[in-house]
Amino acid sequence: MIYKAPAKEIRFALNELAELPAVCSLPGYEDCSVELVDAILEEGAKFAEGVLAPINKQGDKGAKWSPDFTVTAAEGFKEAWQQYVEAGWVGLRAPAEFGGQGLPALVALAAEEMWCSANLAFSLAPMLTLGAIEAINHHASEELKAVYLPRMSTGEWTGTMNLTEPQAGSDLAQVRSKAIPVGDGSYKISGQKIFITWGEHDMADNIVHLVLARLPDAPAGVKGISLFIVPKFLVNADGSLGERNDVRCVSLEHKLGIHGSPTAVMSFGDEGGAIGYLVGEANKGLGYMFTMMNHARLGVGIEGMAVSERAYQKAVEYARDRVQSRAVGSPDPAGVAIIRHPDVRRMLMTMRAQIEAQRALAFYAAAALDRAARHPVASEAARNQALVNFLIPIVKGWNTEQANEITSLGMQIHGGMGYIEETGVAQYCRDARITAIYEGTTGIQALDLIGRKTASENGATARWLLEEVRSTVAKLAAAGFDSIAANLEAAAKDAERCVDFIVGTFGSQPQLAAAGSVPFLKLMGITLGGWMMGRAALIAKAQQGEEDADTDFLAAKQVTARFYAEHLLPQTGGLAAAILHGADSVLALDEALF
Repeated sequence: MIYKAPAKEIRFALNELAELPAVCSLPGYEDCSVELVDAILEEGAKFAEGVLAPINKQGDKGAKWSPDFTVTAAEGFKEAWQQYVEAGWVGLRAPAEFGGQGLPALVALAAEEMWCSANLAFSLAPMLTLGAIEAINHHASEELKAVYLPRMSTGEWTGTMNLTEPQAGSDLAQVRSKAIPVGDGSYKISGQKIFITWGEHDMADNIVHLVLARLPDAPAGVKGISLFIVPKFLVNADGSLGERNDVRCVSLEHKLGIHGSPTAVMSFGDEGGAIGYLVGEANKGLGYMFTMMNHARLGVGIEGMAVSERAYQKAVEYARDRVQSRAVGSPDPAGVAIIRHPDVRRMLMTMRAQIEAQRALAFYAAAALDRAARHPVASEAARNQALVNFLIPIVKGWNTEQANEITSLGMQIHGGMGYIEETGVAQYCRDARITAIYEGTTGIQALDLIGRKTASENGATARWLLEEVRSTVAKLAAAGFDSIAANLEAAAKDAERCVDFIVGTFGSQPQLAAAGSVPFLKLMGITLGGWMMGRAALIAKAQQGEEDADTDFLAAKQVTARFYAEHLLPQTGGLAAAILHGADSVLALDEALF
């Protein structure tokens, strides 16, 4: 089965739910238009379907490490990267002043969905490169920008971020890599970094590593971390590539999935010190890296939804073709396609409804990201930044946690054939699993959500969103969507009670709030996803009467929203009960008894 980009779904989420026309009207985005985006999506679909999807399975065989510390990308990947670069895809949201197209994040993320669905392992190279571009553009000197951003914006050079060390996973206060001033403005970097996505490969001419390290006089903890650019090849004054830097890939990790994306163990300074260049001010590296992290976490949320979409398409195809057993309640003994069996329909609808909700919420967050960056009214920009801050851990955590369920359902629909590697279904499950782990596990996203994003502002953004939900509930009731309105209203009440609990306990009893943090993240994801589905139902009903309306598509939108309301929104009741009344039992068992 070859991937088919869900163009109608993407356009609906972009134009109707994320309000693309309004985003295109922001200062600096005047050259963007719905028509331009349609053309981008059309060409992007062709590239995803025709170039990336066909090499996804062979990419599962993995990249190859050699004893000379080089890595050869999976078969077909280098050629695909060259086509990707030549078509200008890397530069969609790269800054225009450095050769990118400077389009809204919303537009770029819509294209990234197609890359992630078609070939998740391949898509990680441009995603990390764009994150590195973002960090350099916001924080590096003009001299460093001029050297690195033009080649990165075209994709001639790729980028990475090097945070994790063997002893310093999520706790970056433990980072030990060193940076020693040379005296000419450069630094000698030494240390080891692990889990470096696309840390070494043969697809691009140079790799620009962003590395966290400590200066000799740095204070302890996260306040003593600086950020450095450490290129694979040094760059001469005329922009040409110079000698190989003292940085090498000493091994590749053997992983459950995303085999086409080499995950490198990087060693810096084995022969005296890798040359690096300070980004911004000393000891502020962690804050700079979070510029990259916000985009990366939103991108990973897109990854979870996108691999789920691929699994859904495969499951629908199989369910239409696989004939097995008579129809339930039918006297005819002849077998029927399994898509006619109620439980298979339930599984397919569970996949479909969540994917639609996740896409809408992710695009809504991306639009807020654009407004936060470009809105001319300061108060609106600030409100949208608060929205971004609140939504990113939800999009990252909820989309990726559910990707494990959705891809598993895809395997279940295939039955035993799904467990056989030749069908390709297992790859989706294996690839999806990492998305809930890297760029901050779900637990880390949830702690961020309850602390910095909810309790610290006394629940202001959460309550604003819930007011928006209630406004939609009233419109749904007026439009005759009684079931959707009732279930969404109940979910909003559950969410509000839990926001009050988090705000009320985090300061005095943070462990109680933390015990329910992941259930809270999921509850907010389900609730806000239901809000998006309710909005979609209202828009679809309004559009049904228009000339040339796609009546089947719009009818499906309303049915899917009803399914979401009746099967997924009721989960908030159980989650709320666990959050409000279950914290003590999380902490009650003595650790010696585990």
